[in-house]
Amino acid sequence: MQGYNCIMVYDPSREKLLFCKRTKDPYKGKFNLVGGKIEPGEDGLAAAYRELAEETGIGRDQIVLKHMMNFTYFNQNCVVEVYVGSLVRSVDLKEETHPLLWLDMNENFFDLEKFAGEGNIGHMVEQVRVYGDGI
Repeated sequence: MQGYNCIMVYDPSREKLLFCKRTKDPYKGKFNLVGGKIEPGEDGLAAAYRELAEETGIGRDQIVLKHMMNFTYFNQNCVVEVYVGSLVRSVDLKEETHPLLWLDMNENFFDLEKFAGEGNIGHMVEQVRVYGDGI
């Protein structure tokens, strides 16, 4: 089963969440979490830190990621690992492909016209709000 990751990055105050604005399909023009493919034999957490550094310039010394949940798509033969963390300090972001933006936590993350993932982003944000103490 192919592995992918989504990484929820909160600013130090936890008032904003980092998104990329997709410039290509899938989800072209919509906001999505950063992340990518887990390479064969690669540890999931290591892959999350690698993807985060590649897509944003954020390194291990700037955030502690915790594995929050997985989404398994048997019909697509893939699993998406979800990681979450808050920056320990403000950072200068370095975009790889898609523009990066900090969005306010008052957004409607279930808005399918604005956000990728068929409502999964809203679900993940709610899980962190309700059960995310210590993240």
